[in-house]
Formats: sequence, structure tokens, C-alpha cells
Amino acid sequence: MRDLALFMILAPGCAIALRFPFVGIMLWTWVSLMNPHRMTWGFMYSAPVAMAIALCTLLGLLYTKEKRSPWIGTPAKWLAVLIAWMCITTLFAFNPEGSFETLKKVLKIDLMLFVTLMLVRTKREILMLVWVVTASTAYFGIKGGLFTLTSGGGFRVYGPPGTYIEENNALAVALVIAVPLMGFLLTTLQSVWQKRAMVGAMVLCCVSILGSQSRGALLAISAMLTVFWWRGKNKIATGLIILVAGVAVLSFMPETWWARMGTIEAADDGSGRDGSAQGRINAWTMAFNLAMNNFTGGGYSIWNARIFSMYAPDPTHVVSAHSIYFHMIGEHGFVGLFLYLGLWIATWLSAGWLRKNGGKHPETQWCVQFGAMAQVSLAGFAVGGAFLSLAYYDLPYNVMVLVVATRFWLQSRAWEREPAFQPHGRFMKIPLFFGDRLATVRKT
Repeated sequence: MRDLALFMILAPGCAIALRFPFVGIMLWTWVSLMNPHRMTWGFMYSAPVAMAIALCTLLGLLYTKEKRSPWIGTPAKWLAVLIAWMCITTLFAFNPEGSFETLKKVLKIDLMLFVTLMLVRTKREILMLVWVVTASTAYFGIKGGLFTLTSGGGFRVYGPPGTYIEENNALAVALVIAVPLMGFLLTTLQSVWQKRAMVGAMVLCCVSILGSQSRGALLAISAMLTVFWWRGKNKIATGLIILVAGVAVLSFMPETWWARMGTIEAADDGSGRDGSAQGRINAWTMAFNLAMNNFTGGGYSIWNARIFSMYAPDPTHVVSAHSIYFHMIGEHGFVGLFLYLGLWIATWLSAGWLRKNGGKHPETQWCVQFGAMAQVSLAGFAVGGAFLSLAYYDLPYNVMVLVVATRFWLQSRAWEREPAFQPHGRFMKIPLFFGDRLATVRKT
């Protein structure tokens, strides 16, 4: 039943994307972040869903006039240079075949990011992308939060299988990125019940983050709440709310959670040391040593026994990077890390520019809130990502795209050219999420 329902959504969606590629990019974002086909059990589970959507979107992009150049912001240019460098490092990879396969996956994601920049141009389209990005991730947080509450917090919360966020730690960091976006969407809602529903969803996502029992996510959510507090106008009131809510949620967590957060017993490797931490340090040292001896790094697929035997202090303890920063160092060298940091610093500064310049006109006030919440998301990713291998995960890149698109919208004074919703006689113009096109329908 799930397979058929998903097929009935995607099949007409792909057909519409041929005419309106913006619909295709919304479908792509939904599928790439939420992976709904991984929640089926039949023919849709392994179907090439993303490829079908991408092909229809790209075909629609060829014929639509509702597009622009993707080179509209500094972060996009940093990303382009980073992609070029990753292609170079793949040529010198230790494992050329495996590295090339991973590069193809990364390039597919990055290609669609640039397509998104070409198609997301109006305020209406930007806000819809925020909704799709946020809801696709928050779904797991709401579900995980309810699970944590009903189970007493004794079990970990995991993401969909076969995805970037399958692991409990990765899902927690993804939710840390999504919660501030939910905070921004809260400011766009009008009715009381909508606002209450959004607040409830945010609380459940925070409960889910804690329910993941991830120590890295605890640091990430602490960083997120610190920036929230710093951004608040009334720091005393904001601090009290965060403190009371934090105490209420933490008091609900079981002893196993406190043991996981406060001790190293659950990760003891038998020698009195934290085995998880020792594994990370071993992998980070390996990545550093490799980069010191290889200007281009090792390319993709270096987290294996052969490479660890060459560069790791403990060649028998083979784990993944467990850090976006050391992930880039090991696979793409110090140049790769420099470009990667440049990308996110440029995104942070662009979000800060929105906070500074978005309040000059009534029509652009929403940009201030979005810029502030985007920075909160980036802060959570910067801290949480320091302990996870999420260097190529889609979600933070979507935040970058949203920041770039919003800044260009503000700089180009696009609100002066966008049509407004205005009823006209027996007919009214209803803006559809099919680009800037307006469909005239009979008023009922």
C-alpha cells in the first residue's frame, strides 16, 4: 500500500516537473532528505526514485524560462571550487575505483544544489523550500520524540536505513539543524493553533535529539540553544525558559541516558578508556598523517585497514572519520579543509548580512529572522559535525542554498517585482508553486 501511494505521488510529480521544474526540485529535496521510498517494503524500496525525479527536472530546466544563473553568491562559488578540487583529489586517490563511485554520488547532490539555486527565485519559492527541507527532517524528530516519551527514553532513536542519518548520532545532528528552521517558520504562521502545533513539533524534535543518546548531539544542541539565547531580545526571560524546559526534559530521561552522557562505562574498550573516543582520535590522527604526506589527501574510500596500517597509530582500530573536518582532511587534504571551511564561513557571513540588512523594508522583515535562524542551524552543524562523518550530507547544503537565494532576493529588490495576491471581480489570481507563473481560476 505504501509503495502504491508513493508511486501515485511521484509519477504525476515527475510529469509536472517536465513543465514546471520547480516542482521537480521540491520532489528531489523531499526524496533526498526524507527518503520516503526507504519506508516502503515493495517495488518502490529500491526503485531509482531520485534519478527519475532528477532527469525530469533537468529536462524541464532546459525549456523553462523561469530560471537564472546559479553563480549568485559567494558560497556557491566556494562550493564550485571545492567540487573542482574533489575531482582533482579523485584522480590521485588511493582507491581510484571506490573513490570515483563516491564522487559520482557527491556530484549528483551538488548538481541538484545548483539546479535549486537556478529555480528558487521568489519569496514564495524560498519559503516553500524551507518547508520541504524542514518537514522532511522534522518528520523523524516528531516520530522519535513520541517514541522517546512513550518508551521512557530507554531506547535510542534512529533514522531511515541506508541514508546519511540512519545512525542515531547523525539523525540527532540533522534535527539540531532543522529545529532553528522550524523556529523561523513559526514566525511566518498566523493562527494560534498553527503556532502551537509548531512549538509542539519543536519540543518533540528536541526530545528526539536527547532520545538519540548522542553525546555529540548534546554538545550540538547546547551550542544551538546558546546562540538562541544570544539572539534573544530578552536574555533573562529566554534563559529562564531554556533552563526550565531543559530541566523538565532532562528529568524525564532514564539513568542509562545519564550514564551515557556523564560516564565512559558504556564505551569502555576494556582498558579503562573510552573506546569510542579512542577510535575517533585514532581516525583523526590517521587523517592528519595522511594529509601531511599527501598534498591531495587520499581521496574517497580511505577508511579501511590498508590505509590505517600506513598512517594510524593503532592500525587495528579502523573506524570512519567521525568528523566533518577530519573527513575533509583525510580525503582531500588541507586544501580541501580550507575550501570546506570557506564555504561555511561564507554562508555564515551571508546569513549575518540578512540579519543586518533585512529589516530596512516591511516586505523584507522575514529575512532578518531567517538569517538569524540559519546561523543557529550552522552553529549546531559546526559543533555536531565535529564528531560525525556528515561532510557531504544534503541538509546543511540546502541551508546554504536558502541563504544564498534569500540574499540575492533581497539585494535585487525582488519584492518590488513579485505579484501580490489580489482578488479581481469574479476571478482571482492564485499563486501556484510553479515558478512565478500565476494561474487564473474561477472564484467559487
